[in-house]
Amino acid sequence: MNFIEQFLETAVSIVWGIPQVIFLVGSGLVLLVMSRLIPYRGLYHGFQVLLGKFDDKHDPGEISHFQAMSTALASTVGLGNIGGVAIAVTQGGPGALFWMWVAALLGMVIKFFTCTLAVMYRGYDSQGKLQGGPMYYIEVGLGKKYRPLAVAFSICGMIGCISVFQTNQVAEILRSSYGVSPSVTGIFSVVIVSVVILGGLTRIANVASKLVPAMCILYLGASLYIAVLNIEHVPAVFSSIFHDAFTGTAAAGGAAGIGVLTVIRTGVKRAVFSNEAGLGTAPMAHGAAKTKEPVREGLVAMYEPLVDTIMVCSLTAFIILSGSDWRESGIQGVALTSQVFEAAMGDFGKLLLVVIVLCFGLSTMFGYSYYGKKCFSYLFGAERGRWYEYYYLATLYVGAVWTASMVVNLIDTAYALMTIPNLIAAILLSPRVVKEMKRYFRKAGLIKR
Repeated sequence: MNFIEQFLETAVSIVWGIPQVIFLVGSGLVLLVMSRLIPYRGLYHGFQVLLGKFDDKHDPGEISHFQAMSTALASTVGLGNIGGVAIAVTQGGPGALFWMWVAALLGMVIKFFTCTLAVMYRGYDSQGKLQGGPMYYIEVGLGKKYRPLAVAFSICGMIGCISVFQTNQVAEILRSSYGVSPSVTGIFSVVIVSVVILGGLTRIANVASKLVPAMCILYLGASLYIAVLNIEHVPAVFSSIFHDAFTGTAAAGGAAGIGVLTVIRTGVKRAVFSNEAGLGTAPMAHGAAKTKEPVREGLVAMYEPLVDTIMVCSLTAFIILSGSDWRESGIQGVALTSQVFEAAMGDFGKLLLVVIVLCFGLSTMFGYSYYGKKCFSYLFGAERGRWYEYYYLATLYVGAVWTASMVVNLIDTAYALMTIPNLIAAILLSPRVVKEMKRYFRKAGLIKR
């Protein structure tokens, strides 16, 4: 086990070096320049699409725009917003949140391009069902000679899309709060998740479309309550966020200083973990949306980093920075957030966060099973997709009993490798997205002809 832990620590330090940060931020800036900020003008129109104004049951696809975004948010709005943000603060200090915001704003345009591509270049799986996602827009959009990129993405996706972090953090809060054995949590997760994911995408989307809005409202409401209790700390918190973003900060435990590059790297890494912009998972959900207009799906997808990182992650970071000693060594992840809730609301706060963590964790487990299965089906055939689901369920138990550092390093490594083929394809295909974007925006009257 020590060998595996050391190997993963080495791997994540290599793939998440400064070149990867430059690649991610640089890709976002390239797409931002290519788009000339036009997608941001269509946010209200995207909201209308999300509410079903333009839905047509005869359009190709499996699920509605709202269900597609709910499925994507079921994966993004999760424990990365609670435990992941706490890890970002303890590893990168308050300044990490600033770089999470930067990554999220760039992530909006990245999601616009990749989720538009997911509908522009859909392909058929081995069972003749229409599918979307990076592996399809790489192969269909760029051509067969680029298939190795699609294969590389799918291989990494089968690892990156297991929910070991979610079961690990659920197990941690149940163990620390009520003494529940991680093994029991692992078995519980396997049973509950199997009931949903073995029913296919439609069942996942139906559950997600009901669970995601409820859990977001519950968590945002509780976090706002704690934020109001600590309203006097607002100036100091914002000052530390902007100051430390460019100067570094003291590390958790006060043992050593954190350099600016570490702060930037931590913020960008945790933003990708949280909102998945550039990762390529969301396009797999949006590629299943019922629509003939690819740009509509791109506009809907832009809301995900906005909700996930700008709203939910920011609130988590604020209540941690204002309501606890985040530098205290030995407390990190969801346990730190739990400490804040308990300090503000007593035992009820602790119980409330346990419920929220269970909802967030389970919703992510539902969504990620679909992503991993699509990667597996692309490589080995859709008729064998059930094999991946059994493997996926087994990994839920593994995540519950592994250490937090092992599961975070495993997933972070896979995520970094997934972004490379996905963003290469997005940049190469970006001129076609821009052309389609201008056509649709003129048709919708959003820009002049």
